[in-house]
Amino acid sequence: MSSPTGDAFPSLDAQPFNTAEATQTHSPPSPHTHRVLRKLQSAHNLGAMARNGNQPSLISQQLFRDIQQGDVASPSSRPPVSRSAQRHRANSDAMSPSALANNILLSLNSKRSALSRTVRAADVVSLDRLIRDGPPNGDVGSALESARMKVLDQGIKSDGDGMSKTRIYVWLIFLDAPIVRTNDYLELIHRGASPAYSKIRNDTFRTLTTDPLFRRRVSEASLIRLLNAIAWKLHDAKEERRPSSSRLSPPPPESTSSFCSDMSQTDTSSSVVRRRCRALTVTTEDSSATASEPGTYVQGMNVLAAPFLYAARSEAEAFSAFYRLLTKECPGYIRGAMDGVHRGLALVDKVLAIVDPKLSHRLTSKGLSAEIYAFPSVLTLCACTPPLPEVLKHWDFLFAYGPHLNIICIVAQLIMMRNELLSSLSPNKLLRSFPTLQAEVIKRTALAIIKMIPDDVYEEIVKHAL
Repeated sequence: MSSPTGDAFPSLDAQPFNTAEATQTHSPPSPHTHRVLRKLQSAHNLGAMARNGNQPSLISQQLFRDIQQGDVASPSSRPPVSRSAQRHRANSDAMSPSALANNILLSLNSKRSALSRTVRAADVVSLDRLIRDGPPNGDVGSALESARMKVLDQGIKSDGDGMSKTRIYVWLIFLDAPIVRTNDYLELIHRGASPAYSKIRNDTFRTLTTDPLFRRRVSEASLIRLLNAIAWKLHDAKEERRPSSSRLSPPPPESTSSFCSDMSQTDTSSSVVRRRCRALTVTTEDSSATASEPGTYVQGMNVLAAPFLYAARSEAEAFSAFYRLLTKECPGYIRGAMDGVHRGLALVDKVLAIVDPKLSHRLTSKGLSAEIYAFPSVLTLCACTPPLPEVLKHWDFLFAYGPHLNIICIVAQLIMMRNELLSSLSPNKLLRSFPTLQAEVIKRTALAIIKMIPDDVYEEIVKHAL
């Protein structure tokens, strides 16, 4: 199967950017909704599909089918991107912010109406009901496409703190995450400290420390359990791929042997003793790990896990979604030296040079490559930028149309800061921390950028995290 092109997404016609528009546009407040329990099984009735090995995610499969069936614009229909056209789009300040906002809305509505020529049964059903009852007439493909459009157009209903009764189920569906039994998750927890436990404990206490919403809802103990379970799962997968002759663990060093001896006298389960002694001897990545092997934990996974725990109803749900994201959508982010992250950073520079050469030249002349200022934003899918409710909305869009779009969304944030970056004598000070996240404005700007990216570059974006 070929990778989806930028035309596979509902997008805006390319318009000149103006930072004033970004600062004056605000997302509409989300309506408050009461919290009621929803069965996870009914949510998975919509998202469950056959999985074969390293098959692309459910979203990617649907996009491939759309392209093959001609339901979306072909790459040849995209207007050619010339160097002069890029400069015009990037540097023109002729259009007023209000006119730009109106054109963006008209363009989005026009494109959306064109995509919805055929009314599907799922279109007349609310997103909440679609998640609860499953696809009408069992039409999974149409229901999935309708759910994506609803997220793009209306968003997911949530209260002022970003809490929603359906969000975690929507994420699980878009990620095509399998159902994880609570007992399976508890088995990983009861295995004790994982080989990466020391690294995890060095990070968890400083996760979103300035965000009162997260600190009030998610405890450090919960975050430790989730990351430790993920580390065990990744560790087991790595051990299974190794030759049987190299799976034997080295004997515990003398400093921990006495502890293991004392522990064996009080714990009747010898297997538990062996596992916990093993965990005490290895607290970082194995020295034999290669760049092509996925790791068990990398710094930054704690921030990437935080929104899942905040949005989920249980740790098992958060575990299922987080593990699926790491292993199917972004395995390159935790592989070896995080080569996927570095490819993403190079793409941030490349996309910025395409859509705004002047701003790109300004930053590079100051020695500011994406490696310097965008590493946390790429690795965490912008979860490192507050506020948390806006991060959740941002992730709604990313999971609906692919986490790879985060690369374009980072460029969108730079475009929104354009005037300040061009006029500042020290743009590096502005880029030390990005402005507060504005999910709706970022989404609109990213949709406009997509149409300006050549197909070969867009394909690199799609594949960079794999």
